[in-house]
Amino acid sequence: MRERDDGARLGAAEIGAELGERATLLQFSSAFCQPCRATRRTLAEVAGMVAGVAHVEIDAEDHLDLVRRLEVERTPTVLVLDAGGAIVRRAAGQPRKADVIAALGAAVRD
Repeated sequence: MRERDDGARLGAAEIGAELGERATLLQFSSAFCQPCRATRRTLAEVAGMVAGVAHVEIDAEDHLDLVRRLEVERTPTVLVLDAGGAIVRRAAGQPRKADVIAALGAAVRD
């Protein structure tokens, strides 16, 4: 996962769900994307392991304005948001569980 600090912040209204208390794993998916299914399982598992972390999945085709604004070019794309909704990490493609956990370290502050 690479760092992404363009000042973008996302709120519950934009993503259609509440942000996690400590961090949010925001996944952009599409209907026929096979890696999206595996990514969904990985992110849900990590979110279940770390208190205060939410996993939110967005259908890219239903949110084209947000996809364009955030420059999402393929699915799955995962954004790691801190508690305030700032994008702290970004990755395209199916992430490894260890990478997701490591990326959360940049978002979750005790």
